Amino acid sequence: MKTLKRIGLVAHDNRKNDLIEWVIWNYEELSKHELICTGTTGRLVEDALLSKLPINKHSQLKITKLKSGPLGGDQQLGAMISEGKVDMLIFLWDPMQPQPHDVDVKALLRITALYNIPTAANRSTADFMISSPLMKGEYEPIVKDYAAYITRKV
Repeated sequence: MKTLKRIGLVAHDNRKNDLIEWVIWNYEELSKHELICTGTTGRLVEDALLSKLPINKHSQLKITKLKSGPLGGDQQLGAMISEGKVDMLIFLWDPMQPQPHDVDVKALLRITALYNIPTAANRSTADFMISSPLMKGEYEPIVKDYAAYITRKV
């Protein structure tokens, strides 16, 4: 993980406002990194950051917008994590609302655990992650070798 972090941002509909408030609160730090967002979340994040950044900083803003979560965005993000193209994930999910693409959400969270990337499911954890001294330097997470699971005979 380099000094410039590639941060995945995802929020369910009932949590999008929470994520936007968090993005605005942390815009100075976030604007130093590359952001990768699913669908509508990406558009909202971009609008929020562009409204906060001075005009001369707009061209420095790096946001990749994937498909909407239910349309494959969660899976795109999971693929990017498995390819080492995402360093951390802020995923404000709604624990009170069943999601039609719940299987995709679970798969995304499984991939974050598998590849040992920092993952926040709520604003408090996101605050701790963004304010960590580890945000300012390089960091190499330890990734478990799961090859034995694949070659093990049942």
